[in-house]
Amino acid sequence: MIESIIFDMDGTLWDSAENVAAAWNKAVAGLSERRFSGDDIRGVMGLTMDAIAARFFPDASEQMRMEILTRCCDIENDYLREHGGGIYPDTAATTARLAKRFRLFIVSNCQAGYIEAFLDHYGLWEHITDRLCWGDNGLQKSENIRLIMQKNNVEPSRALYVGDTQTDRDSARAAGVKFAFASYGFGSVDGFDFKLNSLSELCEILK
Repeated sequence: MIESIIFDMDGTLWDSAENVAAAWNKAVAGLSERRFSGDDIRGVMGLTMDAIAARFFPDASEQMRMEILTRCCDIENDYLREHGGGIYPDTAATTARLAKRFRLFIVSNCQAGYIEAFLDHYGLWEHITDRLCWGDNGLQKSENIRLIMQKNNVEPSRALYVGDTQTDRDSARAAGVKFAFASYGFGSVDGFDFKLNSLSELCEILK
């Protein structure tokens, strides 16, 4: 019996790609000739931030990469906190409904502050029990799923991870939890316990 639900962010709760691109273009002005589109950002969502920096700035030194990345992430968090980022139409209502019956968590490969910007802009703090990301500790998603369960006394057999990519699915399996595939998101997945055409379907599946 599922008692706790752990959500991925991008492609699961929202699609922030267009606003992230706008923030990154502002951040790199004067530092790089690279400009970003929403599709560029969607193409790397799900990767850890250091991997994204290597993908986007392959010719820069590691130190310069991290300097650019830090600036991009700082401006991005502030931009998303103010402007939001393409929340899916049923996210707020669905998390409010699920929070009455389940403990809800967020685990993402994003930078520190990204989840908080999302929760701040949309006022969803009351629905989320806890959150953890790569930017908090540099750990992979499967490890952070385990950590957040340990911290909050969640039994893996009673947890469900909701995500939209193969990395999400593999991380859930490695952490020993069931996986719901958000098919409306950015990726494709080989193997899942549940398939969602919209986030709201989770309420019916878990009745």
